[in-house]
Amino acid sequence: MTPKQRRLLARILAGGALFLLAQLAPLAGLSRAALFLVPYALAGWDVLYRAVRNIRSGEIFDENFLMAVATIGAFALGEYAEAVAVMLFYQVGELFQGYAVGRSRRSIAALMDIRPDYANVERGDGLEQVDPEQVGVGDVIVVKPGERVPLDGTVLEGASTLDTSALTGESLPRDVACGDEIISGCVNLSGALRVRVTHPFGETTVARILDLVENASSRKARAENFITKFARYYTPAVVGGAAALFVLPSLAFGNWTEWFRRALTFLVISCPCALVISVPLSFFGGIGGASKRGILVKGSNYLETLAEAGIVVFDKTGTLTRGSFDVTAIHPNEVPPEDLLEMAALAELLSDHPISRSLKAACRRDLDRGRVRDVTEIAGEGVQARVDGRLISAGNGKLMDRVGAPWHDCHRTGTIVHVAADGRYMGHVVISDTVKPDAQQAVRTLKEAGVRKTVMLTGDSARVGEAVGTQLGLDEVRAQLLPAQKLEQIERLLGERKGREKLVFVGDGINDAPALSRADIGIAMGAMGSAAAIEAADIVLMDDQPSKVATAIRIARRTLRIVRQNIVFALGVKAVVLLLGAMGLANMWAAVFADVGVSVIAILNAMRALRTRNL
Repeated sequence: MTPKQRRLLARILAGGALFLLAQLAPLAGLSRAALFLVPYALAGWDVLYRAVRNIRSGEIFDENFLMAVATIGAFALGEYAEAVAVMLFYQVGELFQGYAVGRSRRSIAALMDIRPDYANVERGDGLEQVDPEQVGVGDVIVVKPGERVPLDGTVLEGASTLDTSALTGESLPRDVACGDEIISGCVNLSGALRVRVTHPFGETTVARILDLVENASSRKARAENFITKFARYYTPAVVGGAAALFVLPSLAFGNWTEWFRRALTFLVISCPCALVISVPLSFFGGIGGASKRGILVKGSNYLETLAEAGIVVFDKTGTLTRGSFDVTAIHPNEVPPEDLLEMAALAELLSDHPISRSLKAACRRDLDRGRVRDVTEIAGEGVQARVDGRLISAGNGKLMDRVGAPWHDCHRTGTIVHVAADGRYMGHVVISDTVKPDAQQAVRTLKEAGVRKTVMLTGDSARVGEAVGTQLGLDEVRAQLLPAQKLEQIERLLGERKGREKLVFVGDGINDAPALSRADIGIAMGAMGSAAAIEAADIVLMDDQPSKVATAIRIARRTLRIVRQNIVFALGVKAVVLLLGAMGLANMWAAVFADVGVSVIAILNAMRALRTRNL
């Protein structure tokens, strides 16, 4: 609890003890009223103060006004015990509500701990500890064991493991070494790292996350906006209803004391606390629970929209696949596989093309640069080089035709690198962008979650696209698309929506930004995704796991269920007790349950949105 909440708890306990003493005291008349006035003032002075202050500022009709009028009226009728009990139980509800909201906020505020306090910058022969915002791109920083990585960068020296749980929700540490990219907000667990900074602090991963979290509460869901507007008109309406319940029957039937008591009971019952607090708290809990799983939601309106997801569209490269090419097959002709791979890697030794890097990474032999000379790149075909005096050609079928080497196609899907030595065909190497380990699970769990259609849009060839689509069990694949054509496909799919269902697009690259913006909900792969994609998206997955899309949908749907449960429960109970109160069948104690009891139950239900471990 906060110090303020502890003080309120102490007032409630002290007021409760004095209330019991007043109940047991053998007093009557003004003495009894004065004795009950002490716990009433102790428990409710702040409620009365806020009611008076709001009346002065023109904001009359709120729960403070309702409690003040109801309890003062009860005192006027001589119902001292009921007046004190109403105020005590109201404060119990306020304490519970404040604790629940604080706990929900802390679940999100925990992300604020990822903000680094300092950076160790190399200056001259030593290290200088400075604010991360003062570090420029290109500066070299040192991250010691136990320290938080302050800025995004590339490891120049050292090897270590990083705790990324604050960003991704995953407990498994990540190994990094020289040449690896690291992101701010992680904790260095073991060895010291020298890192060259690649982004200023304002553009780092941690800065973008903090910005998303701080602004999430400003984007309200339709249900929240409805409750805000509802409370604005509801409270004056029930005050008018209570006045009518007192005045009209009193004029018609007399017995004004009884009708005044019923009107006061009506006011206590009608307090809108349960709705005003539990609905925003449910959304805040959903956003907090999602953040624990490495899913950052930019606002409760996006969570509400995601709950209606019916079509999920994926980009391929970097989203369903790793976005890095690996050698997946070696098919030699007359030479050992290792020799074929070495020929291709040596021919591509001086190239920095992604395919060339994949060949060099796969070859486990020492690639001596001195063995290679006379390197010639042929645009659109491949490369030729003298390796150990032999002319090695590595490339596509056009290059094989050029050197007169009879080649054959491969049944495997991927990029095929054919290799010839002195015009003699040596075989080919297959290089593929491998599917992410959880991509198949992502598609399966989406269908289990009730998503009607899964689609993949890619700029790759139809053959590659269809192979990935078949492997993952996607409903539809569209290949060989330019960014503008991806947008056209999004428009087409938007036209295929049924009823209230929404279209979700999941991507990671800068070319996905238009599609992310146009979809009903855009989800960006945050850890490796581009800044433009993250800016355009409504939801960011910090660990690049496509299976988290289904998790996000389940969290959104569960949050919406909780919101609807609270609305129906609160309005239903209040409607029944209001009717009973108007008929004289519900007293002030029933009114306390209809107000504080309903609020506590609704808040407890809202707190379930924080728990997402099994989703």
